[in-house]
Amino acid sequence: MNIYRRLEEISYDKRTVLTLGTFDGIHLGHRAIIDRLKKISEQNHLRDFVITMEPHPQVVLNRPDRGPIKLLTTIEERLILFESLGISNCFVLEFNKDIANMDGKEFVEKVMVNQIGVSKILMGYDHLFGKNRGGNEELLKNLGQIYNFEVERLDGFEKSGVIVSSTKIRKAINEKKLDEANDMLGHYYFVIGEVVHGVGRGRKIGYPTANIKIENEFKLIPPVGVYFVSSIINGNKVYGMANIGFRPTFHDDLGLVLEVYFFDLNQDLYGMRLQIEFIKYLREEKKFNNVDELLIAMKEDERICKKLISEMK
Repeated sequence: MNIYRRLEEISYDKRTVLTLGTFDGIHLGHRAIIDRLKKISEQNHLRDFVITMEPHPQVVLNRPDRGPIKLLTTIEERLILFESLGISNCFVLEFNKDIANMDGKEFVEKVMVNQIGVSKILMGYDHLFGKNRGGNEELLKNLGQIYNFEVERLDGFEKSGVIVSSTKIRKAINEKKLDEANDMLGHYYFVIGEVVHGVGRGRKIGYPTANIKIENEFKLIPPVGVYFVSSIINGNKVYGMANIGFRPTFHDDLGLVLEVYFFDLNQDLYGMRLQIEFIKYLREEKKFNNVDELLIAMKEDERICKKLISEMK
């Protein structure tokens, strides 16, 4: 996948079909747009193009009525998903105050028409862009008549009678409804981070854990608790259990920690970047009276996880 971060890097090609959006989570609704984009590209021999934004507009605009945004996907995670879905070209637009103050007409003319080139634009059912969100379907169709491009608006994607959205997925994750969130995503919710050194206590009690560094302050971390997880390590699917929490049994005072114990894995993971997929929420984090009580609970967590693995296979 070609990734562009400056408009000047992109070669002009009128025969381009493109779509624009934050695409946070790249859920089933986003995938419907991407699938349609690829189909149009293949059938009409057009260059496919996705324009996404970094940072998320809400981070820059910081609207008091919205509260701080928590992202389903960092830009790194988003690009991995775009590439896995077969996107050929992606422009990561640096969203700043200048872009926020650019009206929809100017944005279309400067970015899409004059620099990238466009013969067709796909837009999601609820996507608006430009200053005061003036970039809508009507504006695009009017500009399409002037600059000779088509506009196609896609309806919202429904799952179990509910229109899928990033907002609903965030809500489901925060409410520990991981199955519901994963169903709307079309993939397991995941976090990418580097394995860093912890205090080493897990190894001493027979459960060596990989401590995952949370690098992006805006990344949505699932609620405190124990989870059934998986990762790809050296090309192999590896399952495990993760704890997100404050390790109250040990009074470590390390802040929020994401640590993963992988089953049947004896390997030094320090320095590796791992993608941790959250398959199922198991239980709340608890403060135990002693290490023996903690080990009993962890052995039960492991038993439940291995039962789930056998059911998946």
